[in-house]
Amino acid sequence: MRLLTHNMLSCNIKGVSNGFPLRIEVEKVVEKEVEFNPDFIRNMFSKIEWKPLVDAARTMGYAELPEEAEPSMIESDEFLRKFHHALLELHLEEGALICPETGRKFPVNKGIPNMLLHEDEV
Repeated sequence: MRLLTHNMLSCNIKGVSNGFPLRIEVEKVVEKEVEFNPDFIRNMFSKIEWKPLVDAARTMGYAELPEEAEPSMIESDEFLRKFHHALLELHLEEGALICPETGRKFPVNKGIPNMLLHEDEV
């Protein structure tokens, strides 16, 4: 699971009001090279919740993103490449996503998060 996906997932258990961001529990991280597309990365900048991305990247062992980012930073090739790496090349292969409100764990196996709810959670 890429951090791009993580940044758009939330816990949808009935009654949960604070289901984002999901915490990451890491068992295995892999890096998969993806062709760098600066236009795509610039376009994604405004759609990403920055602090959850930075926290998730650090949990996965990548500490190259700045704590805060502003739109002018997308003019820097160095920044775009670091953002690209965190967003698209880091993959949570095995682990879990944890609801910040309930503590419910959603497993991630072979890079695929299982966000299915139990019958009593719908």
